[in-house]
Amino acid sequence: MPPSHDQNAGATHIRKRSDESGGQKRDLSYPPLPQPLTVPVYDNHTHLEIEDGEEGLDYREHLDRASSVGIRGVVQVGNDVATSRWSAEIASREPRVLAAVALHPNEAPKLAAAGELHEALAVIDELAARPRVRAVGETGLDWFRLPDDETRDAARAAQLESFEAHIEIAKKHNLALQIHDRDAHDDVVATLKRVGAPERTVFHCFSGGPELATVCAENGWYMSFAGTVTFKNAQALRDALIQAPRSLIMVETDAPFLTPSPFRGRPNSPYLIPHTLRSMAETLGTDVGMLAAQITSTTELVYGTWESDPIRIEA
Repeated sequence: MPPSHDQNAGATHIRKRSDESGGQKRDLSYPPLPQPLTVPVYDNHTHLEIEDGEEGLDYREHLDRASSVGIRGVVQVGNDVATSRWSAEIASREPRVLAAVALHPNEAPKLAAAGELHEALAVIDELAARPRVRAVGETGLDWFRLPDDETRDAARAAQLESFEAHIEIAKKHNLALQIHDRDAHDDVVATLKRVGAPERTVFHCFSGGPELATVCAENGWYMSFAGTVTFKNAQALRDALIQAPRSLIMVETDAPFLTPSPFRGRPNSPYLIPHTLRSMAETLGTDVGMLAAQITSTTELVYGTWESDPIRIEA
């Protein structure tokens, strides 16, 4: 099992970003601060526990930079037991952070093979009861990374079992559900309909086109757009953004991944949200401030306000 809560509680990071650059050398410098927003927003999906970039910023430095450009708060998202514990701990003592806890779809097959999936899900259920944990995520289905061998069917089954269990945990605790959906649109939608989606269901880093946006709109599911919506080759995403009802739109970084243009490939951070938000406003032909106000209202509807639970003050 991953390291215990006590081992990670005081850490500013608990893992480093793995190299996904295909052997190409990345620019590891953080982009400059953007022009501040005049209307604040939230980053509703980020991974502050992952160390990236040559500066090695800790989570407080990321949050300070974000605050300086109009980012009011973040949802810090877990991917496994260790990062979920870390997320819940940081949220308990940092007023700018709420937490989401879950097992990433790609963790489920490994845990199932080791006979530890049910034990890990029980930990997520316990963490979901903590006051400043406001979402179960990221969970869902990832058919992109399925193995091409005899374990493929078992991996699919483990992901489905884990996803269904997370849906039930979200409903049990009346929490939002943050979905990771990669190359699995139809199966994600089918599972949500079969099991029964939580009242507040969010497609994190929305990756579908107008058709999936229509399905989400019909079911009242939220769509959170990341830096990918700024990429030149992402016209289908922009078409989905146009199709989506404004009341179902949110914005995120998925930092340190998916850095918005013109800084694609460099380390991402919540303070870069203004680039994505301004690109979204341009696509929609609307005022940035008006879009920010709508997104802020929607984000607080989904997760509640950042001030509504007490912060534990360190002695």
